[in-house]
Amino acid sequence: MEKTKFVVDFLKRNIISILIVLIIINIIFLYFLNKRENVFFQSKPKYHFYVIAQNSVDPFWREVRQGIDKASKDFNAVVEFNAPRFNNPQEELKFLDIAVTSRVDGIITHVSNTLDFTSIINKAYNRGIPIVTIENDDKKSNRKAFVGTNSFQLGKEAAKLMIEATNAKANIAIIVSSDVELDEVNQNLKINGFLSGIKSYPKMKVQKIYTYKMGILSAEEIAQSIINDGENIDAIYTTNSVDTLGTARQIVNFNKVGDIVIVGYGDTESILRYIKKGIIYGTVMSDPYKMGYESLKALIDIKENNNVSTFIDTGVKVITNKTLYEMEKKSK
Repeated sequence: MEKTKFVVDFLKRNIISILIVLIIINIIFLYFLNKRENVFFQSKPKYHFYVIAQNSVDPFWREVRQGIDKASKDFNAVVEFNAPRFNNPQEELKFLDIAVTSRVDGIITHVSNTLDFTSIINKAYNRGIPIVTIENDDKKSNRKAFVGTNSFQLGKEAAKLMIEATNAKANIAIIVSSDVELDEVNQNLKINGFLSGIKSYPKMKVQKIYTYKMGILSAEEIAQSIINDGENIDAIYTTNSVDTLGTARQIVNFNKVGDIVIVGYGDTESILRYIKKGIIYGTVMSDPYKMGYESLKALIDIKENNNVSTFIDTGVKVITNKTLYEMEKKSK
Protein backbone atom coordinates (compact mmCIF):
# COMPACT_ATOMS: atom_id res chain seq x y z
CA MET A 1 0.00 0.00 0.00
CA GLU A 2 2.80 2.36 0.94
CA LYS A 3 4.60 1.54 -2.33
CA THR A 4 1.52 2.36 -4.38
CA LYS A 5 1.10 5.65 -2.50
CA PHE A 6 4.76 6.45 -3.11
CA VAL A 7 4.41 5.85 -6.88
CA VAL A 8 1.25 7.98 -7.05
CA ASP A 9 2.93 10.81 -5.12
CA PHE A 10 5.99 10.55 -7.42
CA LEU A 11 3.85 10.78 -10.53
CA LYS A 12 1.93 13.76 -9.16
CA ARG A 13 5.14 15.60 -8.32
CA ASN A 14 6.85 14.83 -11.67
CA ILE A 15 3.93 14.71 -14.09
CA ILE A 16 5.14 17.75 -16.08
CA SER A 17 8.67 16.35 -16.44
CA ILE A 18 7.32 12.96 -17.53
CA LEU A 19 5.04 14.60 -20.12
CA ILE A 20 7.96 16.63 -21.49
CA VAL A 21 10.10 13.48 -21.84
CA LEU A 22 7.26 11.65 -23.62
CA ILE A 23 6.76 14.58 -25.99
CA ILE A 24 10.50 14.67 -26.79
CA ILE A 25 10.55 10.90 -27.46
CA ASN A 26 7.51 11.28 -29.73
CA ILE A 27 9.15 14.16 -31.66
CA ILE A 28 12.35 12.14 -32.15
CA PHE A 29 10.33 9.13 -33.35
CA LEU A 30 8.36 11.24 -35.84
CA TYR A 31 11.54 12.90 -37.09
CA PHE A 32 13.22 9.58 -37.93
CA LEU A 33 10.01 8.19 -39.41
CA ASN A 34 9.71 11.22 -41.68
CA LYS A 35 13.38 10.96 -42.65
CA ARG A 36 12.93 7.30 -43.55
CA GLU A 37 9.91 8.14 -45.71
CA ASN A 38 11.87 10.88 -47.49
CA VAL A 39 14.68 8.42 -48.28
CA PHE A 40 12.08 6.04 -49.70
CA PHE A 41 10.56 8.70 -51.95
CA GLN A 42 13.96 10.01 -53.04
CA SER A 43 15.04 6.50 -54.04
CA LYS A 44 12.20 6.25 -56.54
CA PRO A 45 13.80 7.10 -59.92
CA LYS A 46 12.84 10.45 -61.43
CA TYR A 47 13.49 9.39 -65.03
CA HIS A 48 13.63 6.32 -67.25
CA PHE A 49 16.32 6.66 -69.90
CA TYR A 50 17.32 4.32 -72.74
CA VAL A 51 20.90 3.83 -74.01
CA ILE A 52 21.96 2.29 -77.32
CA ALA A 53 25.67 1.45 -77.65
CA GLN A 54 27.51 0.40 -80.79
CA ASN A 55 28.32 -3.05 -79.38
CA SER A 56 28.52 -4.88 -76.07
CA VAL A 57 32.04 -6.36 -76.30
CA ASP A 58 34.30 -3.36 -76.94
CA PRO A 59 36.01 -2.18 -73.69
CA PHE A 60 35.34 1.38 -74.87
CA TRP A 61 31.56 0.88 -74.56
CA ARG A 62 31.94 -0.89 -71.22
CA GLU A 63 33.63 2.26 -69.88
CA VAL A 64 30.88 4.41 -71.39
CA ARG A 65 28.38 2.31 -69.46
CA GLN A 66 30.33 2.73 -66.22
CA GLY A 67 30.12 6.52 -66.62
CA ILE A 68 26.38 6.34 -67.30
CA ASP A 69 25.84 4.04 -64.30
CA LYS A 70 27.61 6.53 -62.01
CA ALA A 71 25.59 9.45 -63.36
CA SER A 72 22.32 7.51 -63.03
CA LYS A 73 23.03 7.08 -59.30
CA ASP A 74 24.03 10.72 -58.87
CA PHE A 75 20.91 12.01 -60.64
CA ASN A 76 18.41 9.35 -59.51
CA ALA A 77 17.55 7.88 -62.91
CA VAL A 78 16.95 4.34 -64.11
CA VAL A 79 18.76 3.40 -67.32
CA GLU A 80 18.02 0.60 -69.77
CA PHE A 81 21.00 -0.51 -71.87
CA ASN A 82 20.85 -2.19 -75.26
CA ALA A 83 23.52 -2.98 -77.86
CA PRO A 84 24.23 -5.55 -80.55
CA ARG A 85 26.96 -7.98 -79.55
CA PHE A 86 29.10 -6.81 -82.48
CA ASN A 87 28.75 -3.74 -84.72
CA ASN A 88 25.35 -4.04 -86.37
CA PRO A 89 23.69 -0.78 -87.46
CA GLN A 90 20.38 -2.51 -88.24
CA GLU A 91 20.13 -3.72 -84.63
CA GLU A 92 21.04 -0.26 -83.32
CA LEU A 93 18.25 1.22 -85.43
CA LYS A 94 15.81 -1.41 -84.14
CA PHE A 95 16.68 -0.58 -80.52
CA LEU A 96 16.27 3.13 -81.23
CA ASP A 97 12.82 2.55 -82.71
CA ILE A 98 11.81 0.47 -79.65
CA ALA A 99 12.95 3.28 -77.34
CA VAL A 100 10.89 5.88 -79.23
CA THR A 101 7.82 3.63 -79.27
CA SER A 102 8.22 3.00 -75.51
CA ARG A 103 8.06 6.76 -74.88
CA VAL A 104 10.97 6.80 -72.45
CA ASP A 105 12.04 10.09 -70.84
CA GLY A 106 15.19 10.41 -72.95
CA ILE A 107 17.59 8.48 -75.17
CA ILE A 108 21.38 8.29 -75.47
CA THR A 109 22.47 6.66 -78.72
CA HIS A 110 25.44 5.90 -80.91
CA VAL A 111 24.71 6.75 -84.55
CA SER A 112 25.93 4.65 -87.45
CA ASN A 113 26.53 6.21 -90.86
CA THR A 114 25.31 3.19 -92.80
CA LEU A 115 21.59 3.78 -92.23
CA ASP A 116 19.21 6.69 -91.87
CA PHE A 117 19.01 7.36 -88.14
CA THR A 118 17.82 10.90 -88.81
CA SER A 119 14.16 10.08 -89.38
CA ILE A 120 13.81 8.08 -86.15
CA ILE A 121 15.64 10.74 -84.13
CA ASN A 122 13.26 13.33 -85.60
CA LYS A 123 10.30 11.09 -84.72
CA ALA A 124 11.50 11.08 -81.10
CA TYR A 125 11.83 14.87 -81.22
CA ASN A 126 8.25 15.21 -82.45
CA ARG A 127 7.08 13.05 -79.54
CA GLY A 128 8.94 15.21 -77.02
CA ILE A 129 11.67 12.64 -76.33
CA PRO A 130 15.12 14.30 -76.17
CA ILE A 131 18.01 12.45 -77.79
CA VAL A 132 21.71 12.83 -77.02
CA THR A 133 24.08 11.31 -79.59
CA ILE A 134 27.32 9.87 -78.26
CA GLU A 135 30.74 9.22 -79.83
CA ASN A 136 29.28 9.61 -83.32
CA ASP A 137 26.92 12.41 -84.32
CA ASP A 138 23.97 13.07 -86.63
CA LYS A 139 24.08 16.83 -87.24
CA LYS A 140 21.20 16.69 -89.73
CA SER A 141 18.79 15.42 -87.09
CA ASN A 142 16.92 17.17 -84.28
CA ARG A 143 19.08 15.62 -81.59
CA LYS A 144 19.47 17.90 -78.58
CA ALA A 145 23.21 17.43 -78.00
CA PHE A 146 26.28 15.52 -79.09
CA VAL A 147 28.73 14.24 -76.47
CA GLY A 148 32.13 13.22 -77.78
CA THR A 149 35.57 14.31 -78.84
CA ASN A 150 36.71 16.73 -81.50
CA SER A 151 38.31 14.37 -84.04
CA PHE A 152 40.54 17.13 -85.45
CA GLN A 153 41.96 17.65 -81.95
CA LEU A 154 42.57 13.90 -81.61
CA GLY A 155 44.73 14.10 -84.73
CA LYS A 156 46.64 17.11 -83.41
CA GLU A 157 47.40 15.33 -80.12
CA ALA A 158 48.61 12.29 -82.07
CA ALA A 159 50.92 14.61 -84.04
CA LYS A 160 52.40 15.90 -80.77
CA LEU A 161 53.16 12.33 -79.73
CA MET A 162 54.78 11.58 -83.09
CA ILE A 163 56.96 14.70 -82.89
CA GLU A 164 58.02 13.73 -79.37
CA ALA A 165 58.72 10.11 -80.31
CA THR A 166 60.83 10.90 -83.41
CA ASN A 167 62.53 14.12 -82.31
CA ALA A 168 60.63 15.86 -85.13
CA LYS A 169 62.27 13.84 -87.89
CA ALA A 170 60.32 11.01 -89.54
CA ASN A 171 59.04 9.46 -92.76
CA ILE A 172 55.46 8.64 -91.84
CA ALA A 173 52.80 6.28 -93.19
CA ILE A 174 49.17 6.73 -92.14
CA ILE A 175 46.86 3.71 -92.09
CA VAL A 176 43.15 4.51 -92.09
CA SER A 177 40.01 2.48 -92.70
CA SER A 178 37.38 3.94 -95.01
CA ASP A 179 34.70 1.65 -93.57
CA VAL A 180 31.57 3.77 -93.13
CA GLU A 181 30.82 2.12 -89.78
CA LEU A 182 33.93 3.83 -88.42
CA ASP A 183 32.66 7.19 -89.74
CA GLU A 184 34.77 8.32 -92.66
CA VAL A 185 34.22 12.01 -91.84
CA ASN A 186 35.72 11.64 -88.38
CA GLN A 187 38.59 9.56 -89.72
CA ASN A 188 39.40 12.32 -92.21
CA LEU A 189 39.27 14.91 -89.44
CA LYS A 190 41.81 12.89 -87.45
CA ILE A 191 44.13 12.82 -90.48
CA ASN A 192 43.71 16.56 -91.11
CA GLY A 193 44.40 17.28 -87.44
CA PHE A 194 47.56 15.17 -87.63
CA LEU A 195 48.76 16.92 -90.79
CA SER A 196 48.05 20.28 -89.19
CA GLY A 197 50.05 19.28 -86.13
CA ILE A 198 53.22 18.41 -88.05
CA LYS A 199 53.11 21.11 -90.75
CA SER A 200 55.56 23.37 -88.90
CA TYR A 201 58.19 20.60 -88.80
CA PRO A 202 59.94 20.34 -92.18
CA LYS A 203 61.59 17.00 -91.35
CA MET A 204 58.25 15.37 -90.53
CA LYS A 205 56.95 14.01 -93.86
CA VAL A 206 53.90 11.90 -94.56
CA GLN A 207 55.08 9.63 -97.38
CA LYS A 208 51.81 7.82 -97.95
CA ILE A 209 48.26 7.48 -96.64
CA TYR A 210 47.01 3.89 -96.90
CA THR A 211 43.23 3.64 -97.07
CA TYR A 212 41.45 0.32 -97.01
CA LYS A 213 37.99 -1.14 -96.56
CA MET A 214 37.22 -3.79 -93.96
CA GLY A 215 37.34 -7.28 -95.43
CA ILE A 216 39.44 -6.26 -98.45
CA LEU A 217 42.78 -5.52 -96.83
CA SER A 218 43.84 -5.33 -93.21
CA ALA A 219 46.15 -2.96 -91.35
CA GLU A 220 48.39 -5.95 -90.64
CA GLU A 221 48.80 -6.60 -94.38
CA ILE A 222 49.51 -2.92 -95.02
CA ALA A 223 52.11 -2.84 -92.23
CA GLN A 224 53.69 -5.97 -93.70
CA SER A 225 53.88 -4.38 -97.16
CA ILE A 226 55.44 -1.21 -95.69
CA ILE A 227 58.16 -3.34 -94.07
CA ASN A 228 58.73 -5.61 -97.08
CA ASP A 229 58.77 -2.84 -99.68
CA GLY A 230 61.57 -1.00 -97.92
CA GLU A 231 59.94 2.38 -98.45
CA ASN A 232 62.10 4.05 -95.81
CA ILE A 233 59.08 4.43 -93.48
CA ASP A 234 60.17 4.79 -89.86
CA ALA A 235 56.87 5.89 -88.28
CA ILE A 236 53.23 4.79 -88.60
CA TYR A 237 50.09 6.61 -87.43
CA THR A 238 46.86 4.61 -87.08
CA THR A 239 43.43 6.08 -86.34
CA ASN A 240 41.57 3.26 -84.61
CA SER A 241 42.35 0.57 -82.04
CA VAL A 242 42.03 -2.41 -84.43
CA ASP A 243 44.63 -0.94 -86.82
CA THR A 244 46.90 0.07 -83.95
CA LEU A 245 46.92 -3.47 -82.58
CA GLY A 246 47.36 -5.08 -86.00
CA THR A 247 50.29 -2.81 -86.88
CA ALA A 248 51.99 -3.48 -83.53
CA ARG A 249 51.74 -7.24 -84.08
CA GLN A 250 53.50 -6.96 -87.44
CA ILE A 251 56.24 -4.75 -86.02
CA VAL A 252 56.91 -7.51 -83.47
CA ASN A 253 56.62 -10.33 -86.04
CA PHE A 254 59.16 -8.70 -88.36
CA ASN A 255 61.50 -7.68 -85.55
CA LYS A 256 61.14 -3.96 -86.27
CA VAL A 257 60.65 -2.79 -82.69
CA GLY A 258 62.74 0.36 -82.30
CA ASP A 259 63.02 0.83 -86.05
CA ILE A 260 59.42 1.92 -86.67
CA VAL A 261 57.57 4.19 -84.25
CA ILE A 262 53.84 3.61 -83.78
CA VAL A 263 51.38 6.28 -82.63
CA GLY A 264 47.82 5.04 -82.57
CA TYR A 265 44.44 5.03 -80.91
CA GLY A 266 42.86 3.14 -78.01
CA ASP A 267 43.50 1.67 -74.59
CA THR A 268 42.64 -2.02 -74.81
CA GLU A 269 44.64 -4.36 -72.57
CA SER A 270 46.80 -5.50 -75.48
CA ILE A 271 47.52 -1.92 -76.58
CA LEU A 272 48.50 -0.89 -73.04
CA ARG A 273 50.79 -3.91 -72.83
CA TYR A 274 52.49 -2.89 -76.11
CA ILE A 275 52.91 0.67 -74.78
CA LYS A 276 54.56 -0.64 -71.60
CA LYS A 277 56.96 -2.72 -73.70
CA GLY A 278 57.83 0.25 -75.91
CA ILE A 279 56.38 -1.34 -79.06
CA ILE A 280 53.74 1.41 -79.35
CA TYR A 281 55.03 4.84 -78.34
CA GLY A 282 51.62 6.18 -77.38
CA THR A 283 47.95 6.49 -78.23
CA VAL A 284 45.22 9.10 -78.11
CA MET A 285 41.55 8.45 -77.55
CA SER A 286 38.22 9.77 -76.37
CA ASP A 287 37.43 9.51 -72.66
CA PRO A 288 34.62 6.91 -72.63
CA TYR A 289 33.82 7.15 -68.90
CA LYS A 290 33.46 10.91 -69.07
CA MET A 291 31.49 10.57 -72.31
CA GLY A 292 28.99 8.28 -70.57
CA TYR A 293 28.66 10.47 -67.49
CA GLU A 294 28.24 13.71 -69.45
CA SER A 295 25.66 12.20 -71.82
CA LEU A 296 23.31 11.30 -68.98
CA LYS A 297 23.98 14.63 -67.26
CA ALA A 298 23.02 16.33 -70.54
CA LEU A 299 19.64 14.54 -70.52
CA ILE A 300 19.07 15.70 -66.93
CA ASP A 301 19.86 19.31 -67.94
CA ILE A 302 17.41 19.03 -70.84
CA LYS A 303 14.63 17.58 -68.67
CA GLU A 304 15.06 19.98 -65.75
CA ASN A 305 16.34 23.18 -67.34
CA ASN A 306 15.48 22.70 -71.03
CA ASN A 307 18.96 23.97 -71.73
CA VAL A 308 22.14 22.19 -72.83
CA SER A 309 25.11 22.86 -75.11
CA THR A 310 24.68 21.24 -78.52
CA PHE A 311 28.27 19.93 -78.39
CA ILE A 312 29.83 18.68 -75.17
CA ASP A 313 33.53 18.04 -75.74
CA THR A 314 34.88 15.37 -73.39
CA GLY A 315 38.50 16.02 -74.34
CA VAL A 316 41.37 13.77 -75.41
CA LYS A 317 43.13 11.10 -73.35
CA VAL A 318 46.84 10.77 -74.15
CA ILE A 319 48.47 7.49 -73.14
CA THR A 320 52.22 6.85 -73.06
CA ASN A 321 54.52 4.72 -70.93
CA LYS A 322 55.06 7.79 -68.77
CA THR A 323 51.34 8.44 -68.15
CA LEU A 324 50.77 4.74 -67.37
CA TYR A 325 53.62 4.81 -64.84
CA GLU A 326 52.18 7.93 -63.21
CA MET A 327 48.71 6.36 -63.02
CA GLU A 328 50.09 3.21 -61.41
CA LYS A 329 52.10 5.29 -58.95
CA LYS A 330 48.98 7.22 -57.88
CA SER A 331 46.95 4.04 -57.41
CA LYS A 332 49.47 2.59 -54.92
